Amino acid sequence: MVGRRWPPRARPDALPPDAVIGRYLSRRRRANFPGATGLTGSFCPAHDCAYVSAIDCTPSIARRPGEDTRPRRLFAERSDPLSSRSVRTPASRHRLKRRRVLGAIVSATLLLAGCSGGGTDNSFTVALIEPDIAAVPLLAAVDAVREQGFDVKVEEAAEPELAIEGLVRGDYQFSAEATSPALIAMSKGAPIRIVADAVGNQWAVYGAQNRDSCDQLDGRPFGIFSEGSVATAMVRQWVSKDCRKGSEPEYLTIGGSDARAQALLSGQIDATALEVTDAITLERAGGGKGLHRLADFKEVFPGLHPQTVYANDDYLGEHRKPSQAFIDAIVAEHRKINADPGYLVSLLKKYLPDAYDEETAKVTSRRYVDAGLFDAAGLTPRSVQRTVDFFADAGIVKRMPVEDVADLSFVDRAAAEQEPVAQERGEGS
Repeated sequence: MVGRRWPPRARPDALPPDAVIGRYLSRRRRANFPGATGLTGSFCPAHDCAYVSAIDCTPSIARRPGEDTRPRRLFAERSDPLSSRSVRTPASRHRLKRRRVLGAIVSATLLLAGCSGGGTDNSFTVALIEPDIAAVPLLAAVDAVREQGFDVKVEEAAEPELAIEGLVRGDYQFSAEATSPALIAMSKGAPIRIVADAVGNQWAVYGAQNRDSCDQLDGRPFGIFSEGSVATAMVRQWVSKDCRKGSEPEYLTIGGSDARAQALLSGQIDATALEVTDAITLERAGGGKGLHRLADFKEVFPGLHPQTVYANDDYLGEHRKPSQAFIDAIVAEHRKINADPGYLVSLLKKYLPDAYDEETAKVTSRRYVDAGLFDAAGLTPRSVQRTVDFFADAGIVKRMPVEDVADLSFVDRAAAEQEPVAQERGEGS
């Protein structure tokens, strides 16, 4: 049935002390989007190879039968976003901890003997994290390859790190999320490769009415999601690059873009970084008309790709036909969107029916198309290297050559084959 969530598989009555909890799938309301058939829940998935000990098995992931399986909120939703100024929320500390242990998780998982990329010549699984507008073209691509006869499942992982772990183990074959966790895993030898762009750099800095330059933010409250987030890394590099030497905002951790937007509208912070969809919400709000866009990170950091599609490298090598079919479909969906913003509106209605009203969907779609944010085949060796170097400069990963982190042969082939057809249709490149 379309949109149905299958219940988690039977779980053991007792968890062995050294058991690996493979992945915990979110059951958030947003996961119940129509059209994404094949969604499954799982717990302690079975493998042909032995389990690994020392994998992060926190109470938010490992739950016994009968316990509430809904994901626990990792940040407190406050009516006053700044009720604990300058104090990191539990979510911030939790995410930072997960980033630190991701390398250890990957290293331990790589000790598995005889594990392959999973999947078959006719089947694969795609992991998504809380589907949003960036995931909509991927869901359309999934439906496209299903129509070609491929058996494709879509699973929602609760955190990007769990999607990475699933890729390493061969539970998933593709995922599309933040690039940095994938790079961290690859720096530890994980068999993962970036294969396409998911969405361009959506981030921009917005300031209050009386703040229209970086220098005016010196010592002023600046809302960030967490110290370890990609957006914060971009904010800090922007401040270092564009602000007057020695000037720096007061960074306040506020978990959630909605809370930061509320704080900005109410004057509790002077600036924050927001994605396009959040910015549109602000602009359409009564108090958001006087806000200034201080920096567009797509322009500040050309060539940086914060969110990409990546895959299990073993699967790519062993099953090139389904891999090429899926990436062909992603590239095709992005081309359709760029040729007609109305097509993206229709996809939003299909896959995220409760997320946007009609007018907001139109404004959002037009903004994404005008900004050129959907260009799956836009990755080049140079832009991939710039992305790696950005995260290396931020101290997140070590420097790595392009061939160690990306396989662009699939998007190159897709672009080469689809370009003549697009030109015939008048869609351009």
